[in-house]
Amino acid sequence: MAGIYVHIPFCKQACSYCDFYFITRKKLIDPFVDSLIREIKSYRGTPYSNEKIETIYLGGGTPSQLSPDQIQQIFDALEDTFSLKPVEVTMEMNPDDVTPDYLKSLLDLGINRASMGVQSFDEKLLQFMHRAHTKSEALKALESLQTAGFPTFTADLIYGNPGQTLEMLDDDIAQLLQFDPPHISAYSLTVEPQTRLGKQVKLGRISPPEDEMVAEHFDLLTERLSSAGIERYEVSNFSKPGKEAVHNSNYWRHENYLGLGPSAHSFWLLEDGALRWENRSDIKEYMDDLSGGGTDPEKLSMFSLAEERLMLGLRTKWGVGFEELKSRYDYVLNREQRAWLNYQSEKGMLKTEGDVLRFTSEGLKIADLLIVDLLSKS
Repeated sequence: MAGIYVHIPFCKQACSYCDFYFITRKKLIDPFVDSLIREIKSYRGTPYSNEKIETIYLGGGTPSQLSPDQIQQIFDALEDTFSLKPVEVTMEMNPDDVTPDYLKSLLDLGINRASMGVQSFDEKLLQFMHRAHTKSEALKALESLQTAGFPTFTADLIYGNPGQTLEMLDDDIAQLLQFDPPHISAYSLTVEPQTRLGKQVKLGRISPPEDEMVAEHFDLLTERLSSAGIERYEVSNFSKPGKEAVHNSNYWRHENYLGLGPSAHSFWLLEDGALRWENRSDIKEYMDDLSGGGTDPEKLSMFSLAEERLMLGLRTKWGVGFEELKSRYDYVLNREQRAWLNYQSEKGMLKTEGDVLRFTSEGLKIADLLIVDLLSKS
């Protein structure tokens, strides 16, 4: 199953925590769409255009900055170039862009999954994050999603914010659960050096919350969502049964995908490894290039892929199978790694069920640290 990711780099303003590539010059949207279509068409007649595409994801930036007509142009180019058999077509959107008519237009275009960037319902937190929407706009957008009849949707929350109490987070969760969401992505606030937040932390104007508080937020999220039938299936993602994100899950399983648009990444499997490449994170260079392409593909070895599969798979409820590592990547854990697994199992951080290795709920809290420790022993 292959997928296509389309990066739409336009935003109204910079969120304080975001280090993704974006621009705010809306006058460039039309020429960008022309360049994106040119990049899409550059894949015609290549091996990449022959594989069935089963997921499409419009991310950003803020894809909802585009009009339905502009999105239609992009979809027409994709249809003309690739073998599209989509089971999931996701589009990210911000609450302040959403109207009932706009959502109906998206449904008519074949978008069957909305990703709503709520982040919080707390006005002070929204201002701290430098979000463009208000609490009332977020509530109205979620109401419009229900009215429009989207087959499924997800909403984002951010926890671990400076000054955010457990009561504030609990209130955010309660308000979101009123809309019976099939899926929620909840991210711990990360301080990236080049962001507005990163600079404020460096200057000592803001102190990020202690790890213990973030862990308490993590536990609260897990407990509250689980009680509503929304279970964690990846460190940052929760869903009702059968509502897991297909596109993102395929990333974690090493399925092929093409990234279109500035700064987008692509991944394609080979018999003896894989190729990964990245488009330029510069709108001018992207539009000036006839193909819209970027860096030369990097060849990834089977060993690198195996370690990446461990890293991604252990962040999910599905874990990773030892037989998969052996048969797909010719990778076998060494003696030191197996001793480490036994030690962490005794501590309650992981468990082995048959052939499959998984983190426990306690292990998932510090999954990234545990994975780095495991891979350091390879």
